[in-house]
Amino acid sequence: MIYSDFKGDRISKLAFGAMRLPVADGDDSKPIQEKVDALVDEAMKEGINYYDTAWGYHGGNSETVMGKALSKYPRDSYFLADKFPGYDVANMGHAKEIFQKQLEKTGAGYFDYYLIHNVCETNIEQYLDPKYGDVAFLIEMRKQGKIRHLGFSCHSNFDNLKRFVEAYGKDMEFVQLQINYLDWMFQDGKKKVDYATEHNLPIWVMEPLRGGSLAKLDDKYMKELEAAKPGEIPVGWCFRFLQSIPQVVTVLSGMTEMQQMKDKIALFEKNEPLTEHQLAVLQHVADEMASVGTVPCTACKYCITHCPKHIVIPEVMRLYNEDKLTNGGFIVFMGYEALAVKPTECIACRRCEKVCPQTIKISEIMKDFAARHAKGMFH
Repeated sequence: MIYSDFKGDRISKLAFGAMRLPVADGDDSKPIQEKVDALVDEAMKEGINYYDTAWGYHGGNSETVMGKALSKYPRDSYFLADKFPGYDVANMGHAKEIFQKQLEKTGAGYFDYYLIHNVCETNIEQYLDPKYGDVAFLIEMRKQGKIRHLGFSCHSNFDNLKRFVEAYGKDMEFVQLQINYLDWMFQDGKKKVDYATEHNLPIWVMEPLRGGSLAKLDDKYMKELEAAKPGEIPVGWCFRFLQSIPQVVTVLSGMTEMQQMKDKIALFEKNEPLTEHQLAVLQHVADEMASVGTVPCTACKYCITHCPKHIVIPEVMRLYNEDKLTNGGFIVFMGYEALAVKPTECIACRRCEKVCPQTIKISEIMKDFAARHAKGMFH
């Protein structure tokens, strides 16, 4: 196992994500304790020392099973991370009660790493509003030693990341971002990493395989990659890419099956960043993947001033492209719900289309996107 140094902690480069644990009868709320124990035992043996859980994982049961699985080990032999569930705005203002319950469920005594969870379109205003007091409470918990290191996670667009950092950056020690080679340009991954680096925020990576979608690639893409790095498997390309980003401290990956976890561990036995040529080939493949069914919006914003309904068209285009890649998913759902003016308000006047440099048929996309939402295709 390779490691990173962070403020005196020697953290395994591969971290154990507890969002996709083995479950009974296909019920996500029923993680199987015995199988989780076995996975944690193997991970500890192989040098993984960072374990990431959260309030909402597995219907609230991830924290409990992970606490039990880790309880047999000395508390200073691993790092435990948990999160404040601000993805549900009903939790705003309740950090104290939730935090105490998390300590009870995990039995950890304290959290090595704690994150303000999922800063995004649907909760940024609440996070920034001091009346809720959640961020202030968590900063106080760090002062009291109940939290050793405080950071935040963000799946959202760059603007929300920037707003949060401008408000709380001086109090944050790290940021957890959705980084993978597909999102490096598609979801402004590089831009986010560069911005975080400017503000002295080391990077924790989530969704390195984009929910598993990058674990298997079409043959046409694999042929290009094989020529650049013979014998490398799709998952290997994902992790080698992340090993090529020096700001990355650790990479969280969900652990479900034993062999799957062993295969991931093998890719972290040594640090093997990609060459410049390999990175260029991988980016070309990513660009090809991202272009399928998506629209070439550059967010120039010419369209916005011509829309009589004041729809923020570039944001709709961003979510539309995400939907095309993922066929729904929570990023699309959260983003759509947060739109001040929905695509349903489009009157197809086509004024926006007359000034679009990319000649995108915006009105047709608005209609299609609204129809998909009406059918409940976002989740």
